[in-house]
Amino acid sequence: MELTSRHPRSRPISAGHLRAFDAVARHLNFRAAAEELSLTQSAVSRQIQSLEDEVGASLFLRHTRAVELTSAGTLLLRASGPALERIDASVRQIRQSAGRRSVAITTWASFASMWLIPRMEAFQRQHPDIDIRIDASDNAVDLATADVDLALRYAVPSSVPSGAIRLFGEQLTPVISPWLLKERPLRYIEDLAQRTLIEAGDAHRTRHLEWLTWQRWFDTYAPTAAPSTGARARNADKPKFTPQRWLYFNYAHQIVQAALTGQGVALARLPLVAQSLANGDLVEPLPHTRLDSPLAYWLMRTPRQPERPEVKAFCEWLLQEAAVTREAIGEVPDPDTVDHID
Repeated sequence: MELTSRHPRSRPISAGHLRAFDAVARHLNFRAAAEELSLTQSAVSRQIQSLEDEVGASLFLRHTRAVELTSAGTLLLRASGPALERIDASVRQIRQSAGRRSVAITTWASFASMWLIPRMEAFQRQHPDIDIRIDASDNAVDLATADVDLALRYAVPSSVPSGAIRLFGEQLTPVISPWLLKERPLRYIEDLAQRTLIEAGDAHRTRHLEWLTWQRWFDTYAPTAAPSTGARARNADKPKFTPQRWLYFNYAHQIVQAALTGQGVALARLPLVAQSLANGDLVEPLPHTRLDSPLAYWLMRTPRQPERPEVKAFCEWLLQEAAVTREAIGEVPDPDTVDHID
């Protein structure tokens, strides 16, 4: 059958006949394709003819005892074969997960890698029948429409919605690899002048995140010696405190990783490095210079549906882990949230 058209079709083809096309193309035999699809041979033939009419070209050369793909058929098979395989794989995944209990969480990358994921093994051991999906992105999602159950966020209290549960607050503290201290002690603030300081490279662009900077820390603990950071130096009339060098990163987990590998002194978020301090992987050389931050860590639930048992189980586990972190960082619970965080 030779198909021609003076006016080629422009609308997309219907997908209903692609399964028959795929079967005939794989077997190069209408009878074998019909047996696979549990259809009659004439029904498969009609589907192929309808598809050829939609495409506007012959897809097969029909010989007496054989079938052969045309160039148009070969081109279509290259596209339809992988597409059908992906669809089948997705359907299998959906069928396998149907009826399974799952919890979907959205959070940001540094918190996921530094706090949540290292603790997840304990939850999985307690609840082996609950699947967990973590979407780690710095872009906040709309809980009213997103396909998630929970959000873990980092914000000042005034910016979180009602119903948000405070997990723990935050302090900033200098941390360093212990083997760097073996080379040269760090006992006083002035000793930082001989060190590389690891800094949040873009914190100055956001008002609240300026609390994460060495500049803020020095303003508090060394009021007569502010670090020289080029355009960031605010107090030109004060004596300059110049470290050996600066090292900048955009993400908290990068800052801590650099400190863990001995690249300098990091001003770290205490809740995210509490475990590393407890393990001895990092040392807090100036423990009396912790700086309170206005930011805190929050748990938010999706408002659109009742809380499922698996979501409730995850929240209970999460609050238990948050209590451990509060104890590790020496935090006294906020009286306004004490009924919610324990």
